[in-house]
Amino acid sequence: MTKKTGDNNVRLRSWLQLLTGVGIILLVSLVSSFLRFRYDLTEDKRFTLSAPTRHILNHLKNDIFIQVYLDGDIPIPLKRLKRSVGEMLDEFRIASGRKIDYEYINPSKGKDASQRETQYQALVNKGLMPIRLEAGDEEGGSTQKIIFPGMIVNYNGIEVPVNFLENNQSVAYEQNILHSEEGLEYKMIQTIATLSSDTINKVAFIEGQGEIPEIETADITMNLAKFFTIDRGVIGGKPGVLDKYSAVIIAGPEKVFSESDKLVLDQYIMNGGKVIWLVDEVAVNADSLAFGETVGLFRPLNIEDQLFRYGVRINPVIVQDLECASIHLMVMSGGTRQQVVPAPWVYYPLLMPAEDHPITRNINRVEGEFVNYIDTVGLDPLIKKRILLSTSDFSRVISPPVVISLKEAEMTPPEKDFNKSKLPVAVLLEGIFPSAFKNRMVNNLIDDKNFRVKTESKANRMIVVADADIIRNEVKRSGMNETPLPLGKDKYTGQIYGNSDFLINCLNWLVDKNGIMELRSRELKLRLLNMKIVKSQRFKWQMINIAGPVLIVILSGLLYSYFRRRKYTRF
Repeated sequence: MTKKTGDNNVRLRSWLQLLTGVGIILLVSLVSSFLRFRYDLTEDKRFTLSAPTRHILNHLKNDIFIQVYLDGDIPIPLKRLKRSVGEMLDEFRIASGRKIDYEYINPSKGKDASQRETQYQALVNKGLMPIRLEAGDEEGGSTQKIIFPGMIVNYNGIEVPVNFLENNQSVAYEQNILHSEEGLEYKMIQTIATLSSDTINKVAFIEGQGEIPEIETADITMNLAKFFTIDRGVIGGKPGVLDKYSAVIIAGPEKVFSESDKLVLDQYIMNGGKVIWLVDEVAVNADSLAFGETVGLFRPLNIEDQLFRYGVRINPVIVQDLECASIHLMVMSGGTRQQVVPAPWVYYPLLMPAEDHPITRNINRVEGEFVNYIDTVGLDPLIKKRILLSTSDFSRVISPPVVISLKEAEMTPPEKDFNKSKLPVAVLLEGIFPSAFKNRMVNNLIDDKNFRVKTESKANRMIVVADADIIRNEVKRSGMNETPLPLGKDKYTGQIYGNSDFLINCLNWLVDKNGIMELRSRELKLRLLNMKIVKSQRFKWQMINIAGPVLIVILSGLLYSYFRRRKYTRF
């Protein structure tokens, strides 16, 4: 009787233990469904969203749906990028309270080639940039794959493309993938912030001084329109006419500025307005090169004193650089036959972006044309100066007046003559600027007699570029039709320079109030396997990976059996 009662007690305790364990598991599962614990154990915190990103996602008012087109049969490095995109979107979805949803779409999935081509063209029309990769087939040949490393963000019926693959041809393929991963959070949240914002910043192109025509800035205008409302107009010497704009762009003026327009610009800056100056102090008519030669002439614009007060001076010289883009010349072949031959053109330097600033980090080199260079002047501690673009280590300058001939492209310049290094071409100025009209009479410049000059700005920013042509896109003309070509794209080689990225980043940096642009400074470490060690220790690691798990299971079973026998053989 006693033995039977003892067995019942043991059985009851076992059931109670089982039920208690199940209850604890259910309770933990229920509690954990309401609590979210996420810990980023990576050294570079690659899964941790920044404070500005979280703030924007927490204040989303409507749902966002994202279509990611990086899918299908893609190379392994791009699969890693795809995984990073998915992980980032998962973080976005959680931080936004499930207001962000996404799906992967294979753009190459179609019944036939015609349907796929239609799909490709539709994505290109929406703004996604494809890449073409050569892949081997089973018969030893090669096939071309078209991949769209980008996505379409849908918000309130508006679609905005995001291309997240960096294509810097000066770095290795793996490095480009890493840079793409580094920039994912910035590119995604910048687009989401713009779409979900209640107000959109306005930007104006200044006209009236012979600036670059609208058709020749059409490409950058279209790209900037994804983030800003773009206007064009004349200052007209009217104080306050620029106050509604977050930033203005002065792109390639050819005529002198009036003192009244200078005053309006100066006071706009004093009140916190942002300006990008794209200015040439040497006039070169590039169209005249079609006839074999042109001239470069000094062309003052009456803004030299104003820029000097802000901390820079544009030197009226033309820079030549051995690291340059090519022009294509028509030469005779075989006595009568003409053919187009590329030739390095030292007047088109490939400007080097600063590696340590969010504006220029990880962008391609910027193509310039007949550029000048900048000196930073003054010792005002309230103005911080950062060089954004510079020439290479093999540069020189020539002073106007100068004759520029296409025959120079046929000669190899002596390297010893290019003895200047890293001449500044674009400079960022940040701080408190003094007015260029301090202690000056201005009553004769404006009609408002009660107007008072503000002599010092609030904390502000501006960017000065000693080359207007970096914003100029080529135009394809056919009869009366004019079609702008992509800014920074070489129509012969297809090479894409960083002109567009540089200018977009400049505007975003100037008007950024949330600190989003700082995300472009994010740095991830590239951890690649040491192929030498992989080859020498391949067999050892294969055995560890194959036999290791089996041995662990067998050892665990033996230990369990040993301790079980030891426990129950005591009785």
